[in-house]
Amino acid sequence: MASRSPHRHAAARPSPDPATPPPTTPTTATTTTTTVIGGIDFDAPSHEVARRLIGVTLLVDGVGGRIVETEAYDRDDPASHSFNGPTPRNAAMFGPPGRAYVYRSYGIHWCLNVVCREAGHGAGVLIRAIEPTLGLARMRERRGLQEARLLCAGPGRVGQALAVDASFNGLRLDAPPFALIAAPHDHPEVVVEVGPRIGISKAVDVPWRFGERGSRFLSRAFARRA
Repeated sequence: MASRSPHRHAAARPSPDPATPPPTTPTTATTTTTTVIGGIDFDAPSHEVARRLIGVTLLVDGVGGRIVETEAYDRDDPASHSFNGPTPRNAAMFGPPGRAYVYRSYGIHWCLNVVCREAGHGAGVLIRAIEPTLGLARMRERRGLQEARLLCAGPGRVGQALAVDASFNGLRLDAPPFALIAAPHDHPEVVVEVGPRIGISKAVDVPWRFGERGSRFLSRAFARRA
């Protein structure tokens, strides 16, 4: 299945990680967040945001590139962290929208998600893969390899390449260190592939994984359809 995006998860449930620090809780003075960032309304359902993020440039302290793969998650989704309601660990996923939700997968990898829907809902999008375009030298140093295709091909690799950790949890996406930049209007349309999500054991057939057709920077190729 494929569709076109006007631009050029949230997270699969990992094993419990008691070492993960509690999330950053926004203070009263900073709870107001712009929901339209990089041309995307983060108040929209997560599967819509996930699709529209394909082709948008994500930067963290000036390092990053074009988002080429995402996964959507929602509170009614048994594969989502928010399915059983808010906890100290997943509190950032419940909003407000337009914030980062960061969690540690299997006690090893920091994974970056963006929060969607109204505050209190519990939805988001996992950034699964990025085509590196800016700050490659810093990404190579952080990842300890040279091959550009492998720098950000997977959510754990994205987190390492962008130096994401627990301190980013709950931060606004419309303010430093983050930047989300829509593709130029004259940029060719992105053809978006759609398929089931990766590495989950529940709701495995939900087609909420999105990726740029033909990108060599995906974490995994989409299955060919007859």
